[in-house]
Amino acid sequence: MKRHIAFVVAAAAIAAFTARTPAQQAPKVRTLTEQEVDDILVGSSIQGTRNGNSAGMIKTAHDLMAQGKKITMIEPDDLPDDWMVVAAAGGVGGGGAWEYVTDRVKQQHLPTVQGNTTVLAANVLSQHMGKKFSAVIRNEADGAMISAIQSAVALGVPLVDACLAGRAKPELNLQISFANGISGTPAALVTRWGDVIILDKTVDDYRLEDLARAVAVASGGGSSIARNPMTGRDVKRGTIKGAVNEAMAFGRTVREANAQGRDPVDALIAKANEIGGPARPTYRMFQGTVTKAEQKGERGFDWVNAELEGVNQFKGHTYRIYVKNENIMAWLDGKPDIVPPDLIYDLDPKTGDAVTGVSMGNYPLGKEVVIVGRASSPMWRTPKGLELFSPKHFGFDVEYQPIEQLHKLRPQFSH
Repeated sequence: MKRHIAFVVAAAAIAAFTARTPAQQAPKVRTLTEQEVDDILVGSSIQGTRNGNSAGMIKTAHDLMAQGKKITMIEPDDLPDDWMVVAAAGGVGGGGAWEYVTDRVKQQHLPTVQGNTTVLAANVLSQHMGKKFSAVIRNEADGAMISAIQSAVALGVPLVDACLAGRAKPELNLQISFANGISGTPAALVTRWGDVIILDKTVDDYRLEDLARAVAVASGGGSSIARNPMTGRDVKRGTIKGAVNEAMAFGRTVREANAQGRDPVDALIAKANEIGGPARPTYRMFQGTVTKAEQKGERGFDWVNAELEGVNQFKGHTYRIYVKNENIMAWLDGKPDIVPPDLIYDLDPKTGDAVTGVSMGNYPLGKEVVIVGRASSPMWRTPKGLELFSPKHFGFDVEYQPIEQLHKLRPQFSH
C-alpha cells in the first residue's frame, strides 16, 4: 500500500513538474489591434530610410482584417529554439529591367501569377527544405513590413518582433544575419509569370545578392523571394530584436503628436532618443525644399542624387543625399554629414511620416522635407557590420565616422 501511495505521489510530482516546464508551454503569441497595425506601418515607413506609402500599406492591412484575418506577433525571446522562421517579406529589384524581356512577354501574352508570389516562394522553400515555417520575420523596414504581414497571415503564423536590418537596405547581403554568420540560403524566388528558382546554396550572401538581382533584372525589374530560413536560436543571436515594437512606438508617437497639435518630428526624435538611449542618438539634421532629384534605373536599383535648399534655421545651406534604393549618405554644404550604416530618415514636417515619393527612393521636387539622422544599431557597428555596410562599400573614399562625432563638427543650428 505504501509503495502504491509513493508511486502515485511521484507520478503526480512528475506531472506537475512537466506542466511547469517552459518547453511544454505554448509560446506567447499576441494578436495585434487595428490601431497597433496602423502604427506599425507608419513607423516602418519612418524606419525605412526612404520615401514610403503608409496609407497604401494601411489599406492593405485593413482589407485583410476586414476578411476576419488576425495579425499576430511573437517576441524573439519567446521563440522556441527549434522553430523555423523565414524572411518572406516582398521582393528584390528596382530600376533597370531588361526591357526587351518585358516587351516579348507582352507579345507572348503570358499570364501573370494569381495570388501572392512571396507566399508562393515561402511554400516552395518549405517544400524544398522539408520543413514547416512557424513564423515570419521582416527582412527590412518600409514595404517589407506589409509583405511580412501578408505572408504571416497567409501561412497562419505570427510575425517576429525583429528585423534582419533594422532599416531598408538596397542589397540582400546588407543583413545583420550575414554579419553573424547566418546564411541567406537556401532561398526561393518566384517571378510574376510563375518561374520558380531555388538557390540551394550560394558561396555567401554577396552571391545571393548577385544571383537574385540578376533574376529580378531579367523579370521586369523584380521578383519575390523567401530566404534566410533560421531557427529560433538563430533569430535570437543574428537579428535586431524589437524592431517591430519600435515601429509601433514611432507610429504612435507621430499620431499622438499630430492629434495634440505638437511638432511630430520633435516628438519622434524624443521617442527615438528614449528608445535608443546614449548608444543611439537621433538628431534633426536639416530641413529644406527639394531642388533636384536626378534618378536613373540601372542593374536592378534606383539611383537618386537629391539636393535640398535650406529653410528656417537652415536657410542659406544646402544638403545632398545619395540614394541607392534607400538614403545611403548625406552631405551638408559639401561635407559628409551622415554616412552608412547610420540612418537618414526623410520626413514630412507636417505629419512626421516618411515622405510619399514618386518612386522608390526618389524625392518630389518642391517638397519640403525634414532630414533626421540616427545612429545605427550597435550590431551594425561591429567590425563585420562595418565591413558590409560602410561608405567604401558604396564607392566613397570616406572612412566611417559615427553620426554623433560628425554632429559635433557641423555648424550648430538653433531650433
